[in-house]
Amino acid sequence: MRWRDGRGELVVRGVPDGGVSARVPLEIAASYRARTRGLLGRESLEGALLLSPANSIHTFRMRMPIDVAYLDRRLRVLAVRTMPPGRLGRPRVRARHVIEAEAGAMERWGLDVGAVVEVRDLR
Repeated sequence: MRWRDGRGELVVRGVPDGGVSARVPLEIAASYRARTRGLLGRESLEGALLLSPANSIHTFRMRMPIDVAYLDRRLRVLAVRTMPPGRLGRPRVRARHVIEAEAGAMERWGLDVGAVVEVRDLR
């Protein structure tokens, strides 16, 4: 899947029934420049940020703890972690995309290992 930088919507399909558990405003960072900038310097984030392609992240120079979800090529969640500022995340071999959000958000959305997400481009 190829996206361009911009806005979209993240649709979370929960485990185990696959029903929609959340619809979340989404920023898409697909260019090298946008992925590199990520959440650096931000105090907060409304919704989520999709980094694509990506299989690892870091939280150096970030001001807030974040939730991180690693997705495979079919947009299935491989792992979910909460990371404080100043950490380096392990690369995930099968991961192709990463979603970042404020700490605690993914639990509220029902985003957990095995869930499938859908990315809707709003352009």
